[in-house]
Amino acid sequence: MSRDESADLVSRLRRAARDSQNLSAVPAATAARLLHLDALTLSFISSGGQLELLWADPADPMGPVLEDLQYTLGEGPTLDAVRTRRTVTEVDLSATARWPLFTPAACRTPARAVIATPLLLGVIAAGALTGYQTTPGPFPTEQQRNMARFAQVALDLLLSTPPAAMTTETGLQANGLELHRVELHQAAGVLTVHLGLPIEDALLRLRGHAYRHGRPVLDVARDILAGRIELEPDRP
Repeated sequence: MSRDESADLVSRLRRAARDSQNLSAVPAATAARLLHLDALTLSFISSGGQLELLWADPADPMGPVLEDLQYTLGEGPTLDAVRTRRTVTEVDLSATARWPLFTPAACRTPARAVIATPLLLGVIAAGALTGYQTTPGPFPTEQQRNMARFAQVALDLLLSTPPAAMTTETGLQANGLELHRVELHQAAGVLTVHLGLPIEDALLRLRGHAYRHGRPVLDVARDILAGRIELEPDRP
């Protein structure tokens, strides 16, 4: 991305924040193109402590699929960026054993390189901006700087969204945003009733079922909501 393009992208985000808009003012596909990436996602830490996918290109499933894999498997670049509060890069996913579960699953998608930049609020990571490339290769210093600038202004936009709107599906939709895993949380709610589990344990059961059967976690959630799957209570 040229300096002019970088300045224009950051300027658009700052205008959106000034006008009380949010990330929907800048499409993820546009931001990915200007940052020389093939997919771009933004996840934030919800009030329940879970990392939730909030912003991605709705026309391209690659980014959401990779974020869902990390959610299911419990490892990957987005999670590491939040945990370490440092930018995480991997220039060739097909040649690393860095994430034993995530890497082989990621390589079944077109993604071959990744960069994840934490959304830093002081010393706290509020989420992560993650970019994917379909060809292996390094992320030049200028590209990493542009990611960091975008991440900071994106965080400003998130902070300008009313706190109440960030905690409910209705509030997010009213502000032009949407939780990617709404059906997952709905299915977990069903399990809390049917299995008598706390919500955290219900989410773990969902993730565990998806992992054991090699299925996307959202597909499992949809099957539970449709009555196609009934998970059995744990045996004493």
